[in-house]
Amino acid sequence: MEIRKVWALYYSATGTTDKAVNTIAEALAQTLEVPLERVGFTRPAEREKEYSFTESDLVVVGSPTYAGKLPNKILPDFQTKLHGNGALAVGVVLFGNRSYDNSLAELCAVLEADGFHTVAAGAFVGRHAFTDALGEGRPDWDDRREMTAFAKAVADKVIYLTKIPAAVAVPGDAAAPYYVPKGTDGQPAKFLKAKPQTDVGKCTNCGACARFCPMGAIDPENVASVPGTCIKCQACVRKCTRHAKYFDDPAFLSHVAMLEQNFTEPKKNEVFL
Repeated sequence: MEIRKVWALYYSATGTTDKAVNTIAEALAQTLEVPLERVGFTRPAEREKEYSFTESDLVVVGSPTYAGKLPNKILPDFQTKLHGNGALAVGVVLFGNRSYDNSLAELCAVLEADGFHTVAAGAFVGRHAFTDALGEGRPDWDDRREMTAFAKAVADKVIYLTKIPAAVAVPGDAAAPYYVPKGTDGQPAKFLKAKPQTDVGKCTNCGACARFCPMGAIDPENVASVPGTCIKCQACVRKCTRHAKYFDDPAFLSHVAMLEQNFTEPKKNEVFL
């Protein structure tokens, strides 16, 4: 099949999914010798737009895994703002060294329902948003080499396609419920209402946390105030150069401790063609 452009489209609150999707898309564009265009899908204004593609496009679509699926507050935008119109797609999810559970299955199902034809998919390890103890430094250079090899395999598959392929087969159940976070006591950790706190002694009210929040939840005039919905993505924590943002919710901290106790053994990436 003739591909005229490769696209990189990603929701990436802390930048990890951004790195993975762009590594894959860059290698695809280089191998196929076509232009590459990048589309951020993270900030509220970016997700207000609708994006339409064509049969000559190959779109790498990426999202982090939240509780074993796509982020529930971002899912409606994936479902309604992307229009494949017969474009080929590569589904990519990042997971924080625990498990991607059903996120890749859900992403591929959403893309197929949006008019894309999924030709390949991959689940890659990235640093966990909650803690550096899981997946620290990933995706690293070895991961990027795997991503590049995956991209070249995808390019080879696309070049030799003579008809629309069947949807790529991936593990998981797109309709499965979200993973239930647990604390160190093994019981469900309920931190849905947890919001970031601000160390006013460190904070300069520069507004970076408000600008980077994918939900627009932080008041830009008073960044210690979080009147909107927080999805615990940690963008404010990760992006604050003064280390003034933090979470102190006991249930949240217990869940983080449980992750650090049980999921530090490095996981492997998985790809599907």
